[in-house]
Amino acid sequence: MKKLLISASVCLLSMAAWAQETQWYLQDKTDNTAGISVERTYRELLKDRKATPVVVAVIDGGIDTTHEDLRRVLWVNPKEIAGNGKDDDKNGYVDDIHGWNFIGGKDGRNVSYETAEVTRLYVQLKPKYEGKDRKILKPTEQKEYDLYQKTKAELEKNQSEYKAQYQGISQFYTQYSSAVDNLKKVLKVAKLDTMTLRKASDTLTDAALKRPVMGVLRLLRQQGAADTDVVMSELEKANEQLKARAEYNYNPEFDSRAIVGDNPNDLTDHNYGNADIAGPRADHGTHVAGIIGADRTNKLGVMGISDAVQIMGVRAVPDGDERDKDVANAIRYAVDNGAQIINMSFGKDYSPQRTVVEDAERYALSKGVLMIHAAGNDGKDIDTAANYPAPRFIDGSAIPNVITVGASALPNTNELIASFSNYGKQNVDVFAPGKDIYSTVPGSKYENNSGTSMASPVVAGVAAVLKSYFPKLTYADIKRIILQSATPYSTKVTRPESTDTIAFNTLSKTGGIVNLYDAVKMAIAEEASSGKAK
Repeated sequence: MKKLLISASVCLLSMAAWAQETQWYLQDKTDNTAGISVERTYRELLKDRKATPVVVAVIDGGIDTTHEDLRRVLWVNPKEIAGNGKDDDKNGYVDDIHGWNFIGGKDGRNVSYETAEVTRLYVQLKPKYEGKDRKILKPTEQKEYDLYQKTKAELEKNQSEYKAQYQGISQFYTQYSSAVDNLKKVLKVAKLDTMTLRKASDTLTDAALKRPVMGVLRLLRQQGAADTDVVMSELEKANEQLKARAEYNYNPEFDSRAIVGDNPNDLTDHNYGNADIAGPRADHGTHVAGIIGADRTNKLGVMGISDAVQIMGVRAVPDGDERDKDVANAIRYAVDNGAQIINMSFGKDYSPQRTVVEDAERYALSKGVLMIHAAGNDGKDIDTAANYPAPRFIDGSAIPNVITVGASALPNTNELIASFSNYGKQNVDVFAPGKDIYSTVPGSKYENNSGTSMASPVVAGVAAVLKSYFPKLTYADIKRIILQSATPYSTKVTRPESTDTIAFNTLSKTGGIVNLYDAVKMAIAEEASSGKAK
């Protein structure tokens, strides 16, 4: 589940004007900024080279297939006939034109909200251990009993906190919305921007009216927002996110799986779901897809990192925690249908069926598929704290075909690491831009989002460029090049969720941030060296 990056009391809009509605991460790195040099790469290194299309699977919450900047770059199943209700290619999935949805029902309905994994564990263990005395249990049962007590405490804590936060933001949202609507009527304007409010504050003599004008203007200035509609949009998001946590994610009575119609505990079942890869909440997946490969030729909106990508949508991540079974099946589907790279911008704290996911990862490894995974947004050290899918197998060995990515920001200052990003000298491979990332959202719109969910597709886009322009590179070659070419930074930064100062290069294996220019330059050098060797 993605940790909230918005305060419950007041939304945290981007305070950096330079990042608003721009793709700063595509710019070249400088002494002061940490871009990944995308435009320079195309301009200087790739202009005379031909690309081979590469399929990148986006395992996420859904992709808007009608988006103006994504329509042309979607993967199309060449052996499937759209809309005929048949499994033309005999792969077990009917009408999977652009991918598959593992959290949908055969009747066309879709899961939107889901419980957290801790909630499901609590529900599973409660009948067995509620009211039991630990002392009389067998050693194996005591371990499970301890897990039950842990999940119970965590669930009750989250229930209490999110209900209070949801109540607070709902009240604030209602008050703000009412104040804005009243001011628009009184001032006879359709939009309240800072200029309009400033003029009103200078000319109004009615103290009762001037007070809300000043209050709204102060809020806009604090948040760096141009008008009240921007704040309203962020408040709506925060309200919706907290509602999901309060009413669904940590609610033991909530069960959405009946929509899918499968047995979620039957890990051998692969053929369920439907062909709707958008689903009801496609914001996150659409944003991720745009970072990787938004159309670079149509002069609309934004530009993806890769110019020769085919995006395969695999829906498996609801608003809540993804299920291990769905993740495993999503990986297998992507591999079996030609994906060479898989982006996984999701994660959670518990993985009760971890082995089925690891079996799928080993399957992807056997087929030479590279997987890129977001490190998570809890500001924690995942060398010691759990985060799944894990970067290591249960036996402790590193998963060779996985790159785990933390989130960096634009300025090469103490804010170089995004304040929410997970980190780990052993388990995070590299960092990539993940703060104030401007990309596609449903309805052919665009907006900034932040998270390791945004950093992961930056790396997936870099991997796609390497694979498309140097098709002979294996997953191992691509991973090695990305990590070895990362720009190291020794900048002193504030460790997430603390006030400690630490060197940026101690927060990951590479100590660096990905850079497309240096990665391509390394690939070209190795290509030339290989040619000479022959």
